[in-house]
Amino acid sequence: MSNEIQTTNINFMGQRHLAMALSAILIIASFTGLWLKGLNFGIDFTGGTIVELSYPTPVDLPKLRSDLANAGFGEAIAQHFGSAEDVLIRIAPRDGLNSAQLSNQVMDALKDAQSEEMTLRRVEFVGPQVGDELTEDGALAVLYALFGVLIYVALRFEWRFSVGSVAALIHDVIITVGVFAWTGMQFDLTVLAAILAVIGYSLNDTIVVFDRVRENFRTMREGTPIEVTNTAVNQMLSRTIMTSVTTLVVLLALFFIGGEVIHGFATALIVGVVIGTFSSTYVASAVALALGVSKEDLMTAPKAERDAEAEEAELQRLFLEHEAQTEDKRLAREERAAKQTEKKTGKQTDKKSSHSKKSKSSQKETPVESAES
Repeated sequence: MSNEIQTTNINFMGQRHLAMALSAILIIASFTGLWLKGLNFGIDFTGGTIVELSYPTPVDLPKLRSDLANAGFGEAIAQHFGSAEDVLIRIAPRDGLNSAQLSNQVMDALKDAQSEEMTLRRVEFVGPQVGDELTEDGALAVLYALFGVLIYVALRFEWRFSVGSVAALIHDVIITVGVFAWTGMQFDLTVLAAILAVIGYSLNDTIVVFDRVRENFRTMREGTPIEVTNTAVNQMLSRTIMTSVTTLVVLLALFFIGGEVIHGFATALIVGVVIGTFSSTYVASAVALALGVSKEDLMTAPKAERDAEAEEAELQRLFLEHEAQTEDKRLAREERAAKQTEKKTGKQTDKKSSHSKKSKSSQKETPVESAES
């Protein structure tokens, strides 16, 4: 596709200061929510009791969750385990109650609400130490991902672009976590996985925009960095919209009909895709422009191409020289072979001539001898 082709001419970069102000407000609101309310960590992080039950017929999970909520276990997580007749219930720890007491209370509550017989398969307790390790490992996973992105973008593009991309990713993570803080939705391992997926999604969108910005810097002879960046964002706008919309269609389907278990996962991805699209358009490019990126910072690639062409020409020259030397050696061998052939032919000719002379002399002597006789 030609660099001059663009379907829109929206002045995105002209509104970058307003967009940055909106991002700052959202980030401050997210930190405020984390400070005032904190995250509602699930059993994966806080520890708790796991109860596995078996029923003779398939279990209606919405009704089961409603019965647990009516019995005072609204935070409990219920899901099928292996089959539709088996149910796994996870309950957060409660002060003064051990796992056996919690499991008995759950069994009594379900027996009172349901007429079906159930069988208790197992009761397990997940200690808070495991939750602390998961919390630490999850935070380290996010930090490692951001650090890896910083190195990758710095090597592929330019350090100003790497700072912009990492700033956009941090922006997406903070706002997504802030939504969970304000809404009080449960934050578990599936939500953490969704946040890591948001990092990958937002980075992909940012890299596509930066790639077009770099190409425009090389091909557009005139234009300020703001104009070049604005052209790149407009050229990638249709691709960005189509990718985000198709992704959101799938995520909305998961949110509404995917069930309670992946409700938090779908919510985190929906928020992350919306915020990631916004940050790829405004935050990453705006930060790179604020750091002073220019055409000179991205002109190393043509020089590298010229170096590659010069290297290829030098290799071609060496190859031709080698071919010429090989041809000279071949001709020299042919000349030597021809000389040796000539020498052999000359010697044979000399032998034949001497032999003919001897035969003539013998023929001359024979008549003389016959005459004397």
